[in-house]
Amino acid sequence: MTTDSASTRSEGPDGRLAGSGLQVGYGETTIISELDLVVPDGSFTVIIGPNACGKSTLLRSLSRLLPPHKGSVLLDGKDVKEFGGKEFAREVGLLPQQSIAPEGITIIDLVSRGRFPYQTMFRQWTDDDQAAVDFALQVTRLTDLAQRPVQALSGGQRQRVWIAMALAQQTPILLLDEPTTYLDLAHQLEVLELCTTLNRRGTTLVAVLHDLNQAARYATHIIAMRSGEIIAQGKPSDVITSEMVERTFGVRSRVIDDPESHTPLVVPLGDGAVSFDDVPGDTATYRAAQA
Repeated sequence: MTTDSASTRSEGPDGRLAGSGLQVGYGETTIISELDLVVPDGSFTVIIGPNACGKSTLLRSLSRLLPPHKGSVLLDGKDVKEFGGKEFAREVGLLPQQSIAPEGITIIDLVSRGRFPYQTMFRQWTDDDQAAVDFALQVTRLTDLAQRPVQALSGGQRQRVWIAMALAQQTPILLLDEPTTYLDLAHQLEVLELCTTLNRRGTTLVAVLHDLNQAARYATHIIAMRSGEIIAQGKPSDVITSEMVERTFGVRSRVIDDPESHTPLVVPLGDGAVSFDDVPGDTATYRAAQA
């Protein structure tokens, strides 16, 4: 369910990928209820919010991994349930939070699996497939490492391999669930700059991120969530405000202009910046344990 601010409404640019009246959860536990959204075409959309607010649940639902209990995920106005598996995979790609590579597989073999949606009994490997793999390896700077086993790579390199596989899939829409998790700062920025490059080439991206300042710097569209609801969405300059940060995360802050990117920069206040009574999820549990 969305709230009262004008920035929460799904009006604005049209989008191929949308959700209507979504109720999503696990078993009998509902995480998201009556949620509507439209992913603007051509955007780099970033979903932000505290732990356990439904960010990854929403992304999994958009990707068809987690069917909604109620409502519909729509692609071009058609319920995604009506698409065949390969048909949908040619339109929407997914980089999940955790991926496990088969033992012994090389980089090029794993990246080549991104071309599976295009393979049929009558259409095997083609020059187009090879060109897609070569491009994915090039833009992720993996060409010289292509024959190395994935298991021999660092965490940052492995993440680039999974991104390369998603790129080889050549989908116009790409979903990324916490693509910078477990990466050091340099590799986080590398991944986000790659996302920006892809977006400028025409790919619509939707990513879950935890770092507000990275979201503000790289996103073109932000969706802020709390407790399974969208509480604000729009351009970073409209969404990232001190009021939104306190309302969403329970953190009092000052939002200033980033001197490098001229995007919003969130600066938490000093002692007492975190209002534990207002923070959902784990922080509230922590406060109760300290009482």
